Order: sequence, then C-alpha cells, then structure tokens
Amino acid sequence: MASLDANKYDIAVNITILPERQRRYNFTRPCIASSITIAAFKGSGLKIEKPEDIAGQSVCYQGDTTAQYFTGKLSGRGVRFTSYSYDKILNCFAGLALGRVDIIVVDNIAASYYAGKEKSPVEVIWRGPSNEYTGICLKKGNDALTEALNSALEELFAKGVMSQISQKIFNRDLVSPVRGLYGDTKIEERPD
Repeated sequence: MASLDANKYDIAVNITILPERQRRYNFTRPCIASSITIAAFKGSGLKIEKPEDIAGQSVCYQGDTTAQYFTGKLSGRGVRFTSYSYDKILNCFAGLALGRVDIIVVDNIAASYYAGKEKSPVEVIWRGPSNEYTGICLKKGNDALTEALNSALEELFAKGVMSQISQKIFNRDLVSPVRGLYGDTKIEERPD
C-alpha cells in the first residue's frame, strides 16, 4: 500500500480489510473470503490439526501480511518454530521446493492457486476459518472510484462472473461467502 501513498497507483487489489487499514484507506466491498492456510509438499507426512502443531517446524510466510501476524501470535503464545519471512509469496514456495522450509503459512487464495494446479507438488494440510475478507484498496477520500468499483463488483457478483473466475483460477469458490457484504461492512478487530 506504500505505492498508493506514493501516488504510484490508484488501487491495490486483494488487500485484507482490517480496521486499522479502513481508518487509513477506502475499500471496496469484500471480494474474497480468505483464511490462513498451511501448505506443505504432498506426501510430507506432516499432520497439522491445529495451528499450534507447527511447533518444531521450519515455517515461512510473506512478510507484512496476515500470515506474519498469525505466526507472530502463535509465537507470542509460546509456540516455538523456526521462522522465515520472505518478501514475496513466490519466494515462500521456492523455499519449500528447495527444502529450506517445511511448511508455508499463507492465505487460502495463494494456497488454493498453487495447490490447485494440475500436478502441483504442494498440498494444503490445514485451513483456518474464512474470517478475513479482501477487497480493493484505494487512497482515503477517493470515493467516486470506490463507488464505481463497488457498482462493477455488484454486477459481476450478480451475473455469477466472480464465482466463475474463482472456480477457474483457484478450483474453489472463494467469493460466495462475501456475496452479501459491502464496502461499508464493519470488519471486526481480530481476536487474540
């Protein structure tokens, strides 16, 4: 979102809507229901039944994302693991492919994309509840463009195009859970 602040772009897409972000930026209606997901190599034998099961593993995530927030909370509760922060999600999957890490903590959007590819070596081994919503982020006060985007999104939802795109790209419907939510939806603070 630094690019928005620097006036390099008018919008940033697929940004998790958080109360602290809503105070600083405009957001469209939610587009995707997201959740924290844990991915590993297929056949790794890793069993993650709850987030605390990452204890003892080498874990990577993209920095400055909800995955970093999530792993930080786990660490703060005493769950011990080796942590690697990468600047891009692609680097997380490369780290997994090179054997540098055991698991990736990532949102379900990226996990569904990578694990859903034909012959993907990656599988989702744990999926959290869909309690995050992503949308299009704009500079605060850019109300005309926010409303225009909301109108376009409403039309795409109404015609089923959003669901079709989600199925095609992610092999999952990540959009229907947010169908009735709008840009002025109050996003709650996260529970600890």
